[in-house]
Amino acid sequence: MAKMLLSYPSAATLKYGSYVQKGDLRKANGTYVVHCCSFSSAKEVGLMGNKVEEDAKVPFKEKKNDINKQFEYLVSEYGWKVRKLVRVGEEMREVAFIQAEAFHNPVALFNDVFFEFFKAEVLSGLLYKLRNSPPDRYACLVAEHSNPNDNIEPQRKLVGVVDVTVLRDDPVLQHLRGAEEYLYISGLAVSKRFRRQKIATALMKACEVLAVLWGFEYLVLRAYEDDYGARRLYSNAGYRVVSSDLPWFSTWIGRKRRVLMIKRSDHNLLN
Repeated sequence: MAKMLLSYPSAATLKYGSYVQKGDLRKANGTYVVHCCSFSSAKEVGLMGNKVEEDAKVPFKEKKNDINKQFEYLVSEYGWKVRKLVRVGEEMREVAFIQAEAFHNPVALFNDVFFEFFKAEVLSGLLYKLRNSPPDRYACLVAEHSNPNDNIEPQRKLVGVVDVTVLRDDPVLQHLRGAEEYLYISGLAVSKRFRRQKIATALMKACEVLAVLWGFEYLVLRAYEDDYGARRLYSNAGYRVVSSDLPWFSTWIGRKRRVLMIKRSDHNLLN
């Protein structure tokens, strides 16, 4: 199974300022900034400073339409459909289970207990990001079967997940000509029962569609250098390696060495 690095947010700091409109992408000179702790060196996720006040001015009908739009599918390929996660408790628990299942490292004793703790941590991180991120700065994409009548457990209708976050990290931006921000992909995971059925490929395609919709030119991800299955998946999706961790970074702190991979979004996807 191809794995992608999973990250969790930690704390938030506050800045103030006015918004500037640039094309279809809304950016801020001064915003809330969430500092994320992750396997990557990414620092910032912009948050809309006046989101609460703006939400209060939106008529209920428009809010309802916005909610309905979340159910629209970004991709429908290989028998799978991909959409944004809707903030429903059961769906969030499904996402936490899928990611915990993929990223949990088994231990010799009390493995079930440690798994439950890890799943709770994943769920907490997901809830934090959904509560504190605007809809055009973070998205959790989920895959489900395109035919709901097929034999899938009713309590497990989601089969895959990936996180997409807007970031601006200088060590990454030096590889992205003319870009101020980019779309960072992490937490790609597929339910064990449904692996090797092109679900990860559909999720990666949805990330690119989202990049085009949000107006971003580059998509970025990190993979472990020795995870050849994952790197093959990303290479087939059009990503290329631009750098890798310094040797001392991985050996000194006991982490696996990672590679940085980037892709330029294809704006013809929506034509």
